[in-house]
Amino acid sequence: MSNDRFEQRSDMKPECPKCLGARFVYPKTPSGKIDYSRSVPCTCVAGTTDMMLKKQRLLDYSRLGTLRELNFDNLLPEGRHGDLQQKTSYMSAVEAARIFTGEPKGLLVFTGPSGSGKTHVLAAIVNELIASGKTVVYRSAPDMMDELRAGFSQGAEYAYADLFERLKTIPILVLDDFGVQNDSPWVREKLEQLLTYRNHQELPTVIATGVPFEVLDERVKNRINNAHQTAMFSLGSNDISGRDWAEGLELQKRMTFASFDRERLNLPLEEQENLNRAYKVAYDFARAPDGWLILQGVTGCGKTHLASSIVNYRYQSNLPALFTVVPEFLDHLRSTFTPDSRVSYDEIFDRVKTTPFLVLDDFGEHASTPWAQEKLYQVISYRYNAQLPTVITTRSSLDEIEPAISSRFIDHQFSMVFNITAPDYRGDTSRGKKAHSRAGNKTYYPKK
Repeated sequence: MSNDRFEQRSDMKPECPKCLGARFVYPKTPSGKIDYSRSVPCTCVAGTTDMMLKKQRLLDYSRLGTLRELNFDNLLPEGRHGDLQQKTSYMSAVEAARIFTGEPKGLLVFTGPSGSGKTHVLAAIVNELIASGKTVVYRSAPDMMDELRAGFSQGAEYAYADLFERLKTIPILVLDDFGVQNDSPWVREKLEQLLTYRNHQELPTVIATGVPFEVLDERVKNRINNAHQTAMFSLGSNDISGRDWAEGLELQKRMTFASFDRERLNLPLEEQENLNRAYKVAYDFARAPDGWLILQGVTGCGKTHLASSIVNYRYQSNLPALFTVVPEFLDHLRSTFTPDSRVSYDEIFDRVKTTPFLVLDDFGEHASTPWAQEKLYQVISYRYNAQLPTVITTRSSLDEIEPAISSRFIDHQFSMVFNITAPDYRGDTSRGKKAHSRAGNKTYYPKK
């Protein structure tokens, strides 16, 4: 058999000079003759396979997960904002991200509200770096801190020291949701150590935060400001002046995920774990509200703090939300019937009933009159049928709530009921145990 068909034509440029694009070659016998009876993959195929395996290993190591499909090609070129100034700012941020992938160095920070495209930009950076063969890890700051805490547990898959060393020394680190993590002294210390080490070693780091920069911890802000070659870009306005807290809710205004104490060391391990799960459930709901979230527990267990944190998260992300204390809502409705009322009944009632995102705090604390039950049933029924995201806090057990309403709460297709078993943080354990035994210890999760 002639080998002429493998000769290179003058008008063709084969992808490989050995196989001329065939992707296989005939091996030689020990005597040096070509063995046409069998074929083997060309070295160009082996090289491609090695590169594919390397990229897969880098992708697995990055912890990017489902975000691996997000890249610069499917990124919105001008963002989601109509304002010309915000479009210009967004496009500058994307251009900075592209430049970083070509030459990763320094600290790159992206700010912007939820939905502005921060996570997509970060995922695009990670995917582009992996495509060029670079080692990079993507983590959300809350998940990262949870993993570090878990490293102290006996039987943990990875020890704390190993995990923290990996995060400090990884060639490129990408942190999403920075500033949303629980703001304890230990967390602040670890973040400061992490940023300080990476700054001193000049290891490239990318951070995205939906929290306004001015409200971050002072020590962390100093590390960001003092890092070598820090560049900060905004993907959208993060103005928090549009909060819609009603008068008299000054305490709730200050209740955020960062200030929530889920490390109450005086609690038994089981209650600590329950409080951490409650935090995670509330945080996940804030990021992607789907259906209803009902938080049960005694006074002072943290349910109102978590509900307020959800509202503050949405306000910081320029998203609508309405926080309503049920007894006060009913009082406002009653007051509209007085001659000197400046607001109509329909105005108050329709606002609560139809608002895009509602928190009903202290549900079950209203006077059990037929009128009060009817009004609340109308609100619940409307929002249930319209499938409007709603958060409800209550001290009552489900069997103490009007059946027509509680039946909506336990709809597993639509609602999640989470019972916080931690007692009153002020130390009234006797009251906590009494109410806890009444509320039970059931958690209902919706089917997905």
